[in-house]
Amino acid sequence: MTPDRATLRLLIAVCAVTLLCTVGMAMPYPILAPIFVDGPADAFTHYAGLPPEWLLGMALAANPAGILLGSLVLGPLSDRLGRRRVLVVTLLACAVGNLVTAGALSARWYPLFLLARFATGLTEGNIAVARALLADHHDEASRVRAFAWLNAFQYGGWLLGPLIGGLLLRWGEPVPFGMAALAMLPCAGLVMLGVPATAARATVGGSSGGLAGSTLAPLIHDPALRRLFALQLAYMCGVTALYEYAPLWCVTEAGFGPTGIAWITAAQCAGMLAGTALASRLPSLGHPLRGTALAAAAGAAGLALLVVLPPVPGLVTIGLLGVPLAIYSALLPAWVSSRFAHHGQGRMMGLLTTIFCFSNVAIALAGGALALWTVRSVMALGALCAGGAALAFWHWARHETADAAADPVAAPVEAV
Repeated sequence: MTPDRATLRLLIAVCAVTLLCTVGMAMPYPILAPIFVDGPADAFTHYAGLPPEWLLGMALAANPAGILLGSLVLGPLSDRLGRRRVLVVTLLACAVGNLVTAGALSARWYPLFLLARFATGLTEGNIAVARALLADHHDEASRVRAFAWLNAFQYGGWLLGPLIGGLLLRWGEPVPFGMAALAMLPCAGLVMLGVPATAARATVGGSSGGLAGSTLAPLIHDPALRRLFALQLAYMCGVTALYEYAPLWCVTEAGFGPTGIAWITAAQCAGMLAGTALASRLPSLGHPLRGTALAAAAGAAGLALLVVLPPVPGLVTIGLLGVPLAIYSALLPAWVSSRFAHHGQGRMMGLLTTIFCFSNVAIALAGGALALWTVRSVMALGALCAGGAALAFWHWARHETADAAADPVAAPVEAV
């Protein structure tokens, strides 16, 4: 088998695994609200006498909290133990977590349900390992296209997951989680077939204990990485403002119900697929961060429009925002994998996942308070965050280009 064919088989396996895993992660989101809010008033939906809305909020927070903690260690762990081993173990553990979740629903035992959702999240940080695999086996010229394909399958999973979950719910509350568990088994098989055992990469620095083994360790000594962390966190706060509160915008500003929200979500996913197709075909601007900055600026502009637009143009904007979001998601990881490769690909892809989880928590707290006033204020906050990140990324690209021109040996411009 030629190296090119092996790389293609790896890409197919990683993308297929990403699709199935994302479908499994996305299935619960449209069904948890009916389970808690419209479900029977029993010891599960009114555990400890708490309102079902509070119990729903804790259930929604448990999974991303687990992903946050898992993403801190799974990427670096795969640098040391090997990508295939970590992926297979986490996929099987994810299957167990979903089965326990289904069992907790059947038994109507809320504490076990909450714990199972958290434990399942710990395993779902393995998207960092998938990204690291692509960085390992693609050169700088092909990484943008590889990450674009990965993103396309991930977006497809976020589109299919809620649809499948909603259809399966009629057969019983545990059924979607049981199907999510079954989906992990072919994922593990695909990894065994498509991911070579030699995919392991040694962790630079070699330490494995405490913070030193986590995705946050390089932040201590690398100011450029701290800068990336701050700017990526700012941009992702803008993105999560859209992801988390666009449905509320559709309800309060356009009077949409679940069906209308589903169609808008589908339109946004279609925009993401279009952006993914465009990402690898965009012209070079001299530095990869320039394209990243322009995509972030387009996202910020769309969020700003949602502050002032009436319902119909606003709904169109929500759908179109999928294009710049997907372009950014292809360009930024490809640049990070080149610029900070010396820290370990697994660790860097894990760091991006960690930042995304941090942004979810931050916007959930800040946006929840602002939404009591108006959901448009949440979009304003997102526009400010994404716009500030876009401006800072542009300045960063300009300074690195100037440094490279002054000393091309000491300060090369990383191309993708």
